[in-house]
Amino acid sequence: MSQLLTVAAEELENPLVPPIPELVIGLIAFLIVFGFLAKKLLPNINKVLDERREAIEGGIEKADAAQTEAQSVLEQYKAQLAEARHEAARMRQEAQEQGVVIIQEMRAEGQRQREEIVAAGHAQIEADRKAASSALRQDVGTLATALAGKLVGESLEDHARQSGTVDRFLDELEAKAEAVR
Repeated sequence: MSQLLTVAAEELENPLVPPIPELVIGLIAFLIVFGFLAKKLLPNINKVLDERREAIEGGIEKADAAQTEAQSVLEQYKAQLAEARHEAARMRQEAQEQGVVIIQEMRAEGQRQREEIVAAGHAQIEADRKAASSALRQDVGTLATALAGKLVGESLEDHARQSGTVDRFLDELEAKAEAVR
């Protein structure tokens, strides 16, 4: 019967509830393991988490700083580009103004050269006219004296007299020609 009592007593024990001494030993072992983990592992975990948080915050700060720097560089490039465009426009305007001045100078030089050529042409024509007039006077004088000598029958070979007569005759002809104009 004693065996029956033991079996009956065992049946009264709940299999889900451990015996008290095992519960106390398990609780003590849990506290030892928890204390060990809290002392050794928890600081390392917190340290890793803090480092990770700082790295993330530092990365964000670096990204913000890089973005600010990139924005400032972009503004500088835009300013330089605007300045370069302004300089190019100024140089283009300057070149156009210089082109206009050069064209005006070339036109003035061309006009001056044309006037010189025309003046030289007029001077040459006047010199040629005087030379032709002088040659014509001599030829007309020679022919006139030869003709007059044949008509009169005597020689008019005296050069001084011949020259004076011819000049006087031609001057009278020129005066009549100018009076008609």
